[in-house]
Amino acid sequence: MSDVIVARTGILGRITLNRPKAINALTHAMAVEIDGVLRGWADDPSVGAVLITGAGERGLCAGGDIRAIYDDLGAGGTATLDFWHDEYHLNARIARYPKPVVAIMHGLVMGGGIGVSAHASQRIVTDGSVLGMPEVGIGLVPDVGGTWLLARAPGELGTHVALSTATLGPGDAIELGFADWYVPADRLSALVAALGDIPAGESDVPGAVGAAVQYLAEPAPWSELAQQRSWIDQCYRADSVEEILARLEQAGQDAAKQISGKSPTALKVALEALRRARGLDSLEEELNQELRVSTRCFAAPDLREGIRAQVIDKDREPCWTPSTLEQVGPDDVVRYFEPLGERELGLSRGDTA
Repeated sequence: MSDVIVARTGILGRITLNRPKAINALTHAMAVEIDGVLRGWADDPSVGAVLITGAGERGLCAGGDIRAIYDDLGAGGTATLDFWHDEYHLNARIARYPKPVVAIMHGLVMGGGIGVSAHASQRIVTDGSVLGMPEVGIGLVPDVGGTWLLARAPGELGTHVALSTATLGPGDAIELGFADWYVPADRLSALVAALGDIPAGESDVPGAVGAAVQYLAEPAPWSELAQQRSWIDQCYRADSVEEILARLEQAGQDAAKQISGKSPTALKVALEALRRARGLDSLEEELNQELRVSTRCFAAPDLREGIRAQVIDKDREPCWTPSTLEQVGPDDVVRYFEPLGERELGLSRGDTA
């Protein structure tokens, strides 16, 4: 069966990520197929709205296909760079789509899963939702527009999530701006049915979609991260990873240990990416920046080593290069943001071509 299931229910176009054994991890072929479907539906008057879901009960999408990236790195290939180029275009298309896009973020939603859901117009979490951007743990930096979202979270909550790889429950996801609505999992089938029942003659499809979601939504659970804003803001507003760690240790917070095991280079580049993102004007600009950073991460040794330690051998003992924060200087960080020449993404606001 196809890794992407495309179906129609009335005016509702349905896209289902269909690799349940891999928690619907996104491949290059899947990204291209989804993008092509969305292109076709954008100009199809019989399609009024789009629904994105994941097959199975484990999650919408656990991220990109990490093993494929590992194999590509080992072979000295560039398939991953082509994948990211097309994936980021897809992320931009979802964000600027001319019709309502409803994403059900049930179960695990990590990395690339954020990219296909957290830029939708109606983003739904459930009592089983667990969201995260764990990239620095494998020598990468939050991408797929994740840096854009993290940089705009209240206070320094986004910085904490990016550097510590802390996960978000449903209340946290809404608090940080990754989701809009909380719908208990046992109401999802009713929600899908309600969306499919929107009549073809409906004059206000966005309004009808919003009404269907709001009718089944409940108040969001409280956000654990929001309750910790005082120490998070105080510690993470520092200008360097070293100072953030010093403040966390002084405050006796476990986040210091969580951060210390991550790639020193990825940590410093991620902090710089977040700070730069606050000054950008659009998601498209941020995706351009993310491709530059991701491409440089792909050429560095930490990505393959991080995947080896976390996914392949699972020894959880990566040997980072360089191995300490002190060995990563300002010039080392700045080069991650330099233009890519022919490999530039080149997106501008509203441009998803």
